[in-house]
Amino acid sequence: MTEIRETKMGAKLKDFLDVVDLVYRGDPNFVRALDQDLKDRLSPKKNPFFEHGEGTTFTAYKDGRCVGRITAQLDHGHLDRYKDKTGFFGFLDTIDDAEVAKDLLASAEAWLKAKGMTKIRGPLSLNINEELGVLVDGFGTPPYFLMPHHRPYQSGLIEQAGYTKEKDFYAWKYTVSDLNTRTRKAHGEIAALPELTSRPVSMKDMERDVEIIVDVFNDAWSDNWGFVPATKNEVRKMAQDFKLVLIPDITRIVSIDGEPAAVAVALPNLNELIADLHGKLFPLGLPKLLWRLKVKGPKSGRMFILGIRKKWRHVRKYAGLSAYLYAELNDAGRRIGMTEGELSWTLEDNGPVNAGIRLLGSQVYKRYRLYTKELA
Repeated sequence: MTEIRETKMGAKLKDFLDVVDLVYRGDPNFVRALDQDLKDRLSPKKNPFFEHGEGTTFTAYKDGRCVGRITAQLDHGHLDRYKDKTGFFGFLDTIDDAEVAKDLLASAEAWLKAKGMTKIRGPLSLNINEELGVLVDGFGTPPYFLMPHHRPYQSGLIEQAGYTKEKDFYAWKYTVSDLNTRTRKAHGEIAALPELTSRPVSMKDMERDVEIIVDVFNDAWSDNWGFVPATKNEVRKMAQDFKLVLIPDITRIVSIDGEPAAVAVALPNLNELIADLHGKLFPLGLPKLLWRLKVKGPKSGRMFILGIRKKWRHVRKYAGLSAYLYAELNDAGRRIGMTEGELSWTLEDNGPVNAGIRLLGSQVYKRYRLYTKELA
């Protein structure tokens, strides 16, 4: 029999954090997230998500041992935009036990139903701008920074609990290398335009530049499925976080006639640097991380944001903008010693974007799935 315990966001979450050590024991590709980061993200006092969201956590126990976890949350930004009475679950990690998964999901469902929701979707941690989906293909390699990892059985347990597929998302593997002729030509044509300027993000004016990035991103992605714009305070929090991890070389802000028109931000793959820290920054984890990030340097990075304002996207003259951005980051990554990267995520049905990435020589190597269920 499964015992389910609810813990409020921001309370002591030791079991919620530690259960992954049991779930992923023996999995060489699992990377435990930093405990302090998760505590902050799940704290209403520290995460601006909770200015427009609310949620709770559940942990599952069998024979006195914690064997699974889940969150249930509402995003009022999503509800205001879509008016679909849909709530979310996230951070679902369980042992291979259908009862445990079903009882955790049922707890999330009951919490959301009590809030007036008629549908549940997930996993999302905490909303669509963070980790999303359960891994359904590509278990043989570690996840990149801010991307989830799961056991192969996890999706099946969700389906056994009555959930059906909502949508799949792709992660693309990219090798830093000489660019193909088509991409290099597009890069050259865009770079030659006199009205175009390109620069990296400024560490001194981080908040200003993050506001530019998010403004362009919100415009570029506004028609995408499930999109919810970032709030001003979420932008400020992003700027604070970027100051700690961002490498300006692998970022670009492109302007046309002085107006920001396109942006690209790759993040160093922190999972490469924290895999042996087991979630702990103290006492030795922080100096190790800083040395690896600032001195040794990461070998891999994740394309985290890429967007082109809609007003420029279909102007024939600027058709090569996305190729230009990919080429700029490829060349910069090569200069600083990076050898590979991940482009993630893209929607399975976003044909133009996926086709463009394929032209770069990238391949889908991981697939994530969102599930949905009607709340009776």
